[in-house]
Amino acid sequence: MTSRSELVEQLRTLGVERGGVLAVHTAFSEVRPVEGGPHGLIEALLETIGPEGTLVMPSMSDDDDRPFDVATTPCIGVGIVAETFRQMPGVLRSDNPHAFAAIGPHAAAITAPHPLEVPHGPDSPPGRLPNLHAQILLLGVGHDANTTIHVAENLAGVRYRQQYHVTIDRDGEWQRFEYGEVDHCCENFAKMDAWLDAGGKQRYGRVGQAEARLMRARDLISIASSHLAEDELVFLHASDCDECAAARASLLLAHE
Repeated sequence: MTSRSELVEQLRTLGVERGGVLAVHTAFSEVRPVEGGPHGLIEALLETIGPEGTLVMPSMSDDDDRPFDVATTPCIGVGIVAETFRQMPGVLRSDNPHAFAAIGPHAAAITAPHPLEVPHGPDSPPGRLPNLHAQILLLGVGHDANTTIHVAENLAGVRYRQQYHVTIDRDGEWQRFEYGEVDHCCENFAKMDAWLDAGGKQRYGRVGQAEARLMRARDLISIASSHLAEDELVFLHASDCDECAAARASLLLAHE
């Protein structure tokens, strides 16, 4: 069992800044056991960044076939810590099926309205992180869970898309809203480790029982964008992956 004070010390040793903006992606199953469970981990994160800091987590809807409700729609698909966080007093959540949640001085700016049709563009919660000098913390997960890399893909103008939908409520009538999202299997986001490490832009440590990675959103987007400028398919598998094959096929359609 890792105590809350031990968690705080581990986070500080890793380099989490007091007073900063911190976006967290975590698999609690890798971090546990910790004092206080998921809530205890969140409290340790808040103690580490202090009252001047802003804590951010993904909070996307689990159900695309029902209208999103900012107060009640669960986000267990992105983990029990994120699901616990969105329900805590004082936490703001963007009113969008592609929601993020945040608490702290920058929470309102991060969770301000963002477009349905571009889930991870520059005008989205993860897209707003670089201008706030935000850090990104991966706890027990790899870069395949790092939503901010999709921001780099959008900024780079990649042309592959997957077709998705959400359901919205317009004056009491449920309507299906279809959009094209920059998406694929994301396994090759693991390339970011070597790219960040080469420039000394990523720190490693341990938080609870989990391996932790810490980087700046600005560095992540800058480095990913430079590789995408050289090859927009750099994150797609060349073969033996249905999701990446679908993304490649959508690129061919974009040429027609």
